Amino acid sequence: MIEILFLASITVIFFILFPWAFQVLPRERWQIMAAIPTDRRDGGLWSGTNLTWYGFFSACAYVLAAALYIVLASAAGVSPAGALLTLVSVLLVCAPSARILARLIEGKRYTFTVGGASFVGILIAPFVTRFTETVTGWALPVPPVISAMAVAYAFGEGLGRLACVSFGCCYGRPLTDFGPAVQRLFGRWAFVFTGKTKKISYESGLDGRKVFPVQALSAVINSAAGLAGSVLFLLSQFESAFLLVVLVTQSWRFFSEFLRADFRGRGRLTAYQKMNIAAIPYAAAIAILVPDAAQRAVHLESGLAAVWNPSMILLLQGLWILSFLYTGRSRVTGSTVEIFVHHDRI
Repeated sequence: MIEILFLASITVIFFILFPWAFQVLPRERWQIMAAIPTDRRDGGLWSGTNLTWYGFFSACAYVLAAALYIVLASAAGVSPAGALLTLVSVLLVCAPSARILARLIEGKRYTFTVGGASFVGILIAPFVTRFTETVTGWALPVPPVISAMAVAYAFGEGLGRLACVSFGCCYGRPLTDFGPAVQRLFGRWAFVFTGKTKKISYESGLDGRKVFPVQALSAVINSAAGLAGSVLFLLSQFESAFLLVVLVTQSWRFFSEFLRADFRGRGRLTAYQKMNIAAIPYAAAIAILVPDAAQRAVHLESGLAAVWNPSMILLLQGLWILSFLYTGRSRVTGSTVEIFVHHDRI
């Protein structure tokens, strides 16, 4: 019963959140969350650092993925401390790789690539898990650990797409690029971004035009993959959950590249698409070559208990703050702040 309530709660939250987000986040108002005065100028004005809703939703996605990973891994009998150490080790590699790969592939210093970071995560997760087990002596079976990571990633990727909607990045091609059938099918759901500081505006000039809602489809498809993977995980089908999630998320990433208008690198197939293709047989090989010898029962109550304690909650809060500071400080937009007194309120 608790498994049904767990999955139903996640489904209901996304079912409520996504329609709201798809409607309001493309608006200009939902790009900049706050502006912090930093340097005083002449005339009483200040230069400001912008904090973005991109960072807010990205931080929420990181924390959601981390919490779900701890829940699932602990439910499969993995030590919460061991699961957390493995996660931190993977994030320490993936977080900087999101910026490094974007710079190498797209030639941009101040952007991130979740697709590149996820590929790195898929590559290193089995080895980091085995290395952590060897060093610490904790039991960290690879199949449930990497399966929990994959499922958590799918949910995080689903929620994280809302960050792209708010900033106007990872945007789709103009709807007029598609045939009549696609225009009729997605005309009602197309995104129209407003605001000259949205990436879709300053990079492609597509603000105010109907564009294919690729971020919305990514959010829904990845979240659905996470739900399906969760069902298999709770049934102790770790290899199947891992393969299903990797197959769906990477296949969709490959296909969705054709629907996007933002610059993704040169060539008929982008470097990101080649990563997506390579990730699928790699995941299949890992599932075949590193099976779980034990028949592990999954106890969701234990997983929930591992997260619901003060130390873990504080760690997740710390992760949210670090993620927000890392992804939420806009480096491509600026602001001018005027601070004054309301004399009629003195």
